[in-house]
Amino acid sequence: MKTYKISIVAIIILGLSACSSQENPTPIPVTPTPEVPVIKPQVDPTVENTVGFFMDNWSPKNWTSPTNFVETAVPTTTNSTVTIDYANVITKIPTTIYGNNANLWSGKMVTDTKLVSDLTNLKTNIIRFPGGSISDVYFWNAASNPSTVPSTMVNSDGTTVPSNFWFGKNDANWTISLDNYYQLLQATNSKGLITVNYGYARYGTGTNPVQDAAKLAADWVKYDNGRTQYWEIGNENFGDWEARYRINTALNKDGQPEFLTGELYAQHFKIIAAAMREAAKSVGNTNIKIGAVLFESKPETWMSTNNKTWNDKLLPTILEEADYYVLHSYFTAIANVDAVTILETPKARINEFTTYVKNSLSANNRQIKPFALDEWNIFANGSKQQVSHINGLHSVLLLGEVLKNKIGLAARWDLFNGWSKGDDHGLFSNGDEPNIPKGNPRPAFYQMYYFQKNMGDRLIDATKDATGNYEVYASSFSDGKVGITFVNKATTAITIKIKLNNFLTGKRMYWYSLVGDTDNGEFSRKVIINGTGPTLEAGGPTNYETIKPYSASTTNGTNVTLPARSSVFVVIEKQ
Repeated sequence: MKTYKISIVAIIILGLSACSSQENPTPIPVTPTPEVPVIKPQVDPTVENTVGFFMDNWSPKNWTSPTNFVETAVPTTTNSTVTIDYANVITKIPTTIYGNNANLWSGKMVTDTKLVSDLTNLKTNIIRFPGGSISDVYFWNAASNPSTVPSTMVNSDGTTVPSNFWFGKNDANWTISLDNYYQLLQATNSKGLITVNYGYARYGTGTNPVQDAAKLAADWVKYDNGRTQYWEIGNENFGDWEARYRINTALNKDGQPEFLTGELYAQHFKIIAAAMREAAKSVGNTNIKIGAVLFESKPETWMSTNNKTWNDKLLPTILEEADYYVLHSYFTAIANVDAVTILETPKARINEFTTYVKNSLSANNRQIKPFALDEWNIFANGSKQQVSHINGLHSVLLLGEVLKNKIGLAARWDLFNGWSKGDDHGLFSNGDEPNIPKGNPRPAFYQMYYFQKNMGDRLIDATKDATGNYEVYASSFSDGKVGITFVNKATTAITIKIKLNNFLTGKRMYWYSLVGDTDNGEFSRKVIINGTGPTLEAGGPTNYETIKPYSASTTNGTNVTLPARSSVFVVIEKQ
């Protein structure tokens, strides 16, 4: 028997030849591999200088999907598109942007359990004290006038008025003592931002009023004993309305000029700040931060010379002694302006003044340091604008623009004020509003509550098409969800298609829709949340914490309707 050796190559060739000889071979089915989308990871950017150490308080934030919700259909047609890039992080979000201002004439506050609960829910995080201009006539450690203060103050026009000083040891029920303030911080899980009395350095009648003011501030730092990180020296020091802009030189004993300038404030700032830092070291507080006050916008022709020259006289003298810079803005004219005007100001004005201040610093060879917008609101008056739903929408727009412009701290003015026929900055009624109890939240409270509740810990890129008069601010949570805030500035509804890039959409989306009512023209004093409104003639629903969100399956997309003049807060799950 013969043995044949056949190579492997030959076998393969024979096999191929046999296959090729078959007619109409049956094709082998091939299952296509599904295309897997490429998901770019998030990369946190470098912390902007205008945020700086205010980011030190950052912490991850999650959003728990509710089990109870109102099943709601999403719109099938849309007239505008928002594209959100989950991977494009604009900034991590500092918790210091949600601050508020307390003042001395609103009562103890800490004894009001509902107020404490509301502020805790709001997560205000920062409460500035003792107020604005009042800080320049405030003696934290006294119950009556010190011996080195004048009996009258000089107005900017040279007229005199009685000196009205305020005291931290006044424990009357109508005011808030210093210890009450510290109790309020603890009860609401907040931190302080303290404005020390700079005015005393000017109007004080002692041998060395600047050193007297420095000691007053330093002693407060010691008493504080490390509880407070953020401090500032004086309030709106450029303003001719402050109680030390003009002094009686006959009572002054260290040769100060009659009028304050930015240069003089800078000289005094360095003395007071040095004393405060030494005091902080003595109690083991090595992280104290002290802010100096800048003028926030390009001066108008009608403004005083001091306003016009404030930054350029202050910055060459202060050198780098300030840890951060303090800005204030009330955005609208003191006039009966309409809703359109009010709602356009946050985007335009915040970009304008951050650019102006940066340019002022650069022109004077100063470092860009963190910004604190620690007083903000609107001046619009005459139609109850300040207590309206429109001012609530303004608050949402402002917080969104603060994030986009990378401002490290923001604090709204203020928790309580005075009714004044509706020209009232208070976040809560002070008890003088007709038919409304003290402590009743105003529309801005609810808007700010839902903003912080549904805003994540990172601001991410959101781009809208040219259609629709609205603003959008997108964020991500550390558990992967996306939170989106919309403000519809238009008087008609808008339907939005939400397009998500670098994100695998989960099963459900949730949202809250906040609108005004039909009272008081375009300045409704009410806010209605997912169809639930207040029982009183102003404010919002008392059950705001437990209102069920609207929800829909994302099977049919992630479209959402923005009612006219509304804010809508959306959260979308991830896979």
